Amino acid sequence: MKKIIIASTSTLHGGGYLDYLTDTLKEHFKSCSSLLFVPYARPGGISHDDYTKKAAEFFSSLNINVKGIHEFENPVEAVQNAEAIFTGGGNTFLLVTQLYQNKVMDAIKTVVEKGTPYLGTSAGSNICGLTMETTNDMPIIYPPSFDTLGLIPFNINPHYLDPIAGSTHMGETRETRIKEFHQFNPQPVLGLREGSWLEVNADIITLRGSLQARLFRQNTEPEEIETGTDLSWLK
Repeated sequence: MKKIIIASTSTLHGGGYLDYLTDTLKEHFKSCSSLLFVPYARPGGISHDDYTKKAAEFFSSLNINVKGIHEFENPVEAVQNAEAIFTGGGNTFLLVTQLYQNKVMDAIKTVVEKGTPYLGTSAGSNICGLTMETTNDMPIIYPPSFDTLGLIPFNINPHYLDPIAGSTHMGETRETRIKEFHQFNPQPVLGLREGSWLEVNADIITLRGSLQARLFRQNTEPEEIETGTDLSWLK
């Protein structure tokens, strides 16, 4: 039975790392004493060790021991033996490349579908969808495929931003870019605003947090989704 938290971000403005998710994560990982951290996305070029240390500092408050996947000789076995998995944010192109190069994309999908608790933030959430093609990140490296975990039957756009009223910027909005995506791709896209997350229990997908999400479907006007909404119907 899938047990997944798909969060738009790890840190809200003015808050600490994962602070806003503390109560949710206490419940989500209540049966776990250890966690496998996937630091491959490396935000700002941080080292795998330093990124893992950052995650470990938070999870120590939940009495959960954290070890980075890069610390294991066999990353596939590390995934298969993990009590829980957390994939952090950063650059999705780099993350997906590393997941394929280390042959753990399929391994993560398999164990999470069988019930290993999973947390993703930002890039780690982006990969829960069918593809990574609705990321906001620069293509700093070319992954072997844009296909990702497919743990939910649609795509995620993390850190979704609304147009700023009165702004003089005349460039593309997130909505414009997602509409361009739908010129070539049929799957729905959920724009997750910062502070919102999806809770997946088995096949039930529920929007959580205090903010609405914006849903985009091909050949359909975008719509606002209220927190608490069941999105299990979305395909």
